Amino acid sequence: MTALKEYQRLEAVGIWRENPKSQRHNVVVSLGDATIVVMDMQSRPLTHWSIPAVERANPGVLPAVYHPDGDPSETLEIAADENMMIEAIEKLRSAIDRSRPKQGRLRWGFLTALAAGLIALSTLWLPDALRAHATNVVPRVKRAEIGTALVNRVVRITGPECRDSLGAPALNRLGTKLLDSTPRRRLMIIPGGPRRAFHLPGGAILLHKTLVEDYEDPNVMAGFALAEKLRAGRKDPLAAVLEHSNLLAVTQLLTTGSLPTSALDAYAEYILSAAPDPIDADRLIAAFKDKGVATTPYARVLGSEDPTTDTLIARDPYANEMSPQLLSDGDWISIQGICQR
Repeated sequence: MTALKEYQRLEAVGIWRENPKSQRHNVVVSLGDATIVVMDMQSRPLTHWSIPAVERANPGVLPAVYHPDGDPSETLEIAADENMMIEAIEKLRSAIDRSRPKQGRLRWGFLTALAAGLIALSTLWLPDALRAHATNVVPRVKRAEIGTALVNRVVRITGPECRDSLGAPALNRLGTKLLDSTPRRRLMIIPGGPRRAFHLPGGAILLHKTLVEDYEDPNVMAGFALAEKLRAGRKDPLAAVLEHSNLLAVTQLLTTGSLPTSALDAYAEYILSAAPDPIDADRLIAAFKDKGVATTPYARVLGSEDPTTDTLIARDPYANEMSPQLLSDGDWISIQGICQR
């Protein structure tokens, strides 16, 4: 803890890349409370790394290249002239390594020690604070694993994801256009369940098959997908999961990197029955316009009970002109039949 306090609020400039196919971005690197915070040049956070889970890809070589433990595809490069930041990171990593009682025993080093202390002194910690801490430090690769596990629990209720040789590639192309998709973010069509659309950690947006089978206009399905994209960006999906997990489940996440099956099942049941969070009409209209999606078809499906319906129809950015073609007729027909083969 002394070492962490010594380097609080230390900042440097670096180059961050989310994956090998992404562009490299100039970023500001800041040491926080047991984390490395990567921000864009306007000081907007891009990602948080837990210092105990940070690995160096090129020990002893400059510029220094770091990545999260288990995910070498995401990298952070710090130049040789930022020697104070490199020295601070290496000092903290060395201090944490020395504190480990046995090599390989603690998966997340300092965070695991913190969680073990929490178990012994649980009355001194607030559950909400622990959930917030877990949300900030769980690496991206672990979020993807939790998202996959949740999908597996959800489809036990809704039925398996609809996929075929024609519909799946067409759906991927539409997802790339609407969601700026990466391997971590994609659209899925499911055959059952009470909700028309919802999202999960890891980037999956699940859409009920009626959105493609019951409507001839692809703007309906695209609208529900964009609305879920906005909901996912407004609140961290992992935070939503942890809000419905007990203290033992959150502690297990910090110590092992996974949630118990009971917590996954509880959230799967919740998300399938929960009402979607409301979204401001101005944000919807801006997002739809940016992706070339008309708002009126989506609004008519929402119905008069939704408070945004009238505004979405009155201010449809494509009310007086034809909206850009989202996908080819062949792709739309393939998506409409994705659950029928």
